[in-house]
Amino acid sequence: MAHKKGVGSSKNGRESESKRLGIKIFGGQFAKAGNIIVRQRGTKHHPGQDIGIGKDHTLFALKDGVVRFKKTRIINRWFFLSL
Repeated sequence: MAHKKGVGSSKNGRESESKRLGIKIFGGQFAKAGNIIVRQRGTKHHPGQDIGIGKDHTLFALKDGVVRFKKTRIINRWFFLSL
């Protein structure tokens, strides 16, 4: 017989860090050129005029201006208007 009790290991406790996704500058707020407007996975929000898109689908301002959101009926997704 064994003198020590066998101890199992837990398979829990490995939650990944949050990625802090979402809208960073909301509609009606002022954005400077280069400011991140939305951090996202995929193109949930599409860029409009004067909005750039990064390789990780981050949307950012290309020039200074006020952020405007517009929802279209065709695709039913959010688009950006010009800054």
